[in-house]
Amino acid sequence: MHEAMPTRKAIAAPSRSALAFAALIGGNVALAFGPWFVRMADVGPVAAGFWRITLAAPLLLLLARATGSRPFAQSRGLGWLLIASGILFAGDLGTWHVGIHHTKLANATLFGNSASLIFPLYGFFIARAWPTRTQGAALLLALIGALLLLGRSAEVSPENLIGDVFCLFAGVLYAAYFILMARARTTMQPLPALALSSLAASPALLIAALALGEQVVPHNWVPLLALALASQVLGQGLMTFALGQLSPLVIGIALLTQPVVAATIGWIVYGERLGAVDLIGAALVAVALVLVRRPPRSDREAS
Repeated sequence: MHEAMPTRKAIAAPSRSALAFAALIGGNVALAFGPWFVRMADVGPVAAGFWRITLAAPLLLLLARATGSRPFAQSRGLGWLLIASGILFAGDLGTWHVGIHHTKLANATLFGNSASLIFPLYGFFIARAWPTRTQGAALLLALIGALLLLGRSAEVSPENLIGDVFCLFAGVLYAAYFILMARARTTMQPLPALALSSLAASPALLIAALALGEQVVPHNWVPLLALALASQVLGQGLMTFALGQLSPLVIGIALLTQPVVAATIGWIVYGERLGAVDLIGAALVAVALVLVRRPPRSDREAS
């Protein structure tokens, strides 16, 4: 009979998690460029997800071997976990990319990042990583900030319903992917874990793209190469590294930096100007990130 998992606060040692937190923020910034590259691609939305994975997987395997890892040998006993995580990630990419084309961009960003709430809830109730008061306040501030940032332009209507549902489902799948990858990261290094998970995702996305009748072969490879390198190799690679060292609460709050960065990209590239409410929302997310990284009062007093 297994012993009950002890209750613990969602606190990591600052000296050990500083690099992981920097990787987490960097990963989210890189991932925020993904929708822009998807919009630029001349293939179908699911096909774009297929190329993101397929172009990145060989490079991830090479990087894993270059750092001394043996991905297939180290995955013994974790095969089902990596395959399941890859299928979940394929479902996330496919449904989110489809949803983007059936709803407003603000709706897609909001619902697609629902993992920012689901993953911390997993930490609270399943992993028993309870937040401190400061961390709980940080989560509330981050959610308010995200709603302010997106709420002015988001619109829930019958015309957007199909896209909204697809994007919300994508967020649920992304949270489930995080949960499985966090379990894999307890015994496996980030690069081999991400590489093998990506290999499992690629066939599912190709089958879905062909079944939907999408154009799969591009005329312009530049957006797809940028998508693979920025989103999968850099963005998802840094996120996978952080998953092994930070609590679900910190991961969830950091996910809300993606709408902030995406809104900034929209401002610069498409002239989608941010109003005062948007800037307040972005500021609240930034404050939340500062609060969630503060050590508990006892640690500050001891220092």
